Amino acid sequence: MTENATLIPPVSVHVPLGARAYDVRIGAGLIRDAGREIAPFLRRPRVAIVTDETVAALHLQQLQQALTAQGISSEALTLPTGESTKSWPHLTRTVEWLLEQRVERDDIVLAFGGGVIGDLLGFAAAILRRGVRFVQIPTTLLAQVDSSVGGKTGINSAQGKNLIGAFHQPVLVLADISVLDSLRPRDFLAGYGEVAKYGLLGDADFFEWLEENGPRLRDDMALRQQAVKHSVAMKAGIVTRDETEQGERALLNLGHTFGHALEAATGYSDRLLHGEGVAIGCALAFDLSARMGLCSQEAPSRVLAHLRQMGMPAALRDIPGELPDDEALITLMGQDKKVVDGRLRFVLARGIGQAFISDDVPRDLLIRTLSESR
Repeated sequence: MTENATLIPPVSVHVPLGARAYDVRIGAGLIRDAGREIAPFLRRPRVAIVTDETVAALHLQQLQQALTAQGISSEALTLPTGESTKSWPHLTRTVEWLLEQRVERDDIVLAFGGGVIGDLLGFAAAILRRGVRFVQIPTTLLAQVDSSVGGKTGINSAQGKNLIGAFHQPVLVLADISVLDSLRPRDFLAGYGEVAKYGLLGDADFFEWLEENGPRLRDDMALRQQAVKHSVAMKAGIVTRDETEQGERALLNLGHTFGHALEAATGYSDRLLHGEGVAIGCALAFDLSARMGLCSQEAPSRVLAHLRQMGMPAALRDIPGELPDDEALITLMGQDKKVVDGRLRFVLARGIGQAFISDDVPRDLLIRTLSESR
């Protein structure tokens, strides 16, 4: 744990969704306090935990000890680590295991891991007994600032990413920012792709703050908490206004039309992590916007410079191995959830912090953007 971690009290961001409202708690050491945080939500003192092999080895014992200290019993299912776990076979395994544990509708199940576990267990909770309550305990930066908040749950298909799922809000999110110290540098940076996205889509001042402070988030717990809180607050505001993505919430997909296609092209493998795909996608979206005359060239130049400053991939040429040709990538984009009436929808920008949605993208400029990124 970084040096100033114990001096930082947790903060809360409220997600005001009426009867489904909840708090996102953000602080160092929240796993240690998980029993106290979760106890008020329990009808009986037992929970079922779903996690992955990496998180289980590092943190499961601490979580279960924290629960035991509050008189809460727990059982855990440990799944393989990686994007391929967001699949029908692992969803089936998870749901059957939860039924074996005699999980009832009034019980709580815990998603203890990154975005893969949060999405998978959230979907399992949505369909188990037509809806079981769950708590998100995200252990990656990407999950803390994005996937654990807002109620999107689901699994991948051979046809594309996150095409099978449901909206199912958690009752609580515990974002322990100290656990991020255990991430590989690459995984931390992949999550940072989603942090930068918030500044790029709607808050130029936040992006400017990140240009100054982004490289220090790895070592400064106070700055890390500030970045996570601001990101979560931005997402909570958008989700509150547009929970089921009928309008404004689609702005959160900045970089994702490109990124999801690249993830599919690389087989959802370690060649490209989700946050890396988002970072490359954001750079491509700003490049495309400039080519369309929507923003000045300064905007994509700043995006590219900041991603390079952080040591992140920012172009197709940064992805190891061969990629499908431009037409094949565009075909993959056509399977994205954001397609409406067969037309690709992109989140484009008129400048830093000025994103908007468009389905009017000239194909020749799209191809040129992809081609020159190789």
